[in-house]
Amino acid sequence: MLQGLMQDRPLLISSLIEHAARFHSQAEIVSRTCEGPMHRCTYADIGRRAKRVANALSGLGVATGDRIATLAWNGYRHMELYYGVSGMGAVLHTINPRLFPEQVEYIVRHAEDRFVFFDLSFVPLIEKLAQAATGVRAFVLMTDRAHLPECDIPGLLCYEDLLAAASDEYEWPQFDEHTASSLCYTSGTTGNPKGVLYSHRSSVLHSWAACAADGLGIGAAETLLLVVPMFHVNAWGMPYAGAMSGARLVMPGPALDGRSVYELLRAEKVTLALGVPTVWLMLLQHVEASGLRPKEELCLRRVVIGGSSAPRAMSECFETQFGAFVVHAWGMTEMSPVGTVCNLLPKHQGYTLEQRLTVQEKQGRAIYGVEMKVVDDDGRRLPHDGRTAGHLLVRGPWITSGYYREAGQDLLDADGFFDTGDVATIDADGYMQITDRAKDVIKSGGEWISSITLENAAIAHPAVAEAAVIAAAHDKWQERPLLIIVRKPGQTLTRDEMLQFLQGKVANWWIPDDVAFVHELPHTATGKLHKLRLREMFRDYRLPGG
Repeated sequence: MLQGLMQDRPLLISSLIEHAARFHSQAEIVSRTCEGPMHRCTYADIGRRAKRVANALSGLGVATGDRIATLAWNGYRHMELYYGVSGMGAVLHTINPRLFPEQVEYIVRHAEDRFVFFDLSFVPLIEKLAQAATGVRAFVLMTDRAHLPECDIPGLLCYEDLLAAASDEYEWPQFDEHTASSLCYTSGTTGNPKGVLYSHRSSVLHSWAACAADGLGIGAAETLLLVVPMFHVNAWGMPYAGAMSGARLVMPGPALDGRSVYELLRAEKVTLALGVPTVWLMLLQHVEASGLRPKEELCLRRVVIGGSSAPRAMSECFETQFGAFVVHAWGMTEMSPVGTVCNLLPKHQGYTLEQRLTVQEKQGRAIYGVEMKVVDDDGRRLPHDGRTAGHLLVRGPWITSGYYREAGQDLLDADGFFDTGDVATIDADGYMQITDRAKDVIKSGGEWISSITLENAAIAHPAVAEAAVIAAAHDKWQERPLLIIVRKPGQTLTRDEMLQFLQGKVANWWIPDDVAFVHELPHTATGKLHKLRLREMFRDYRLPGG
């Protein structure tokens, strides 16, 4: 076979920060710090300090392939570790601090982390972890000497002291692009978390796809607010895509409440914000309660919503009150994570707002590099007609082939597709829509009912803050939907009023059999509804007539 005469250069994460430091040297990274003040630096600064990180780690004996953990919020120091750790050939292991302490301990042990870097917020967690994680050589507090607290952490190191003692002269090593670069663990609701091990190649390719116009359209003209945490699937790859494109990045640190997020949107003239629905709910509630005028006060043009389904009412609110278009996206830890993005096609020009919102409810079309199919219970392909729901399977160069240190597993089908665990439809234009998780779908008399569709319809009621739907046992139909509601503060809403509101918005036979009202809903460590815990809470619930 005739080979092309092109140069072969490895796709390495270090090349991203080198590019940004050279061609976007003055583009800002703005961080709200744990110490309090705002911090401003540039890609050139990040590049220099990432080299100090690499030199400091080399001095501590870190070798290629060693796992280096972080328990940290979104900020400039965390970004320095993104590049310093992976760039030297070690593996950046971001840990979700919202997991149970026992899960954090399990993850540190399973990954065999050599060092753990952590923010001030997590001193109490590390004090407990340090006693159990005997394989960790040292813990590094990501602050300066002036802010080091009194704490019980043996052999504690200070981040700024380490960097001050290290040189910023460092030649990034060149190695195989398939080398592991970072490690994230799933926050599954059953069993132990599972590790997904990304490569330099997969992360760089994923960044290209995110920057593409029909991806997330990241470019140098954008100011991105990363509400999605850097410990959640590498902040959806945005620290990498930002460096690739030169986009200005705004990091919110630990302050994710509605007021703090709004202040950053306004003060930093953010044009694109990315986060999960639970954070946007807090923002929208703050705007409503405070009587703010976001369309007049903000520069926000787009909001990327992922992690769980974006309710239609949320998309409409951002459109009408903020003047911002909601980009619905979907993926998972096993997919680096972006798989589909809901951008509009030329055929949608001239659509009314209501028509557009119907399109925006879908999770979108596969970006280049991701292949999708829906299959029945026997693995047979189902038609892409927008109606036939089946198990959603994916494959591509940034999708996992197996979990870290899980020997003997077989995650892929005969054609190399990974089962996402989602149930979905795909229409003739390629728009995919999640109808449920396979384990959450409601099977009523042999027919499937989408809990996600019901939840999104319910949350459109002006008195509803949050909504969840689970299956409840029924003598005749086996399962029927139970709607669980959190009312907005000061609002009154009855069962009959809620059920009446749903009439005409979903099929009549989908209407829940009952409504339960609670003060709050349980969430997973990544902000998704914790359906397993809800099912446990309502385990003995009996539906009327059930």
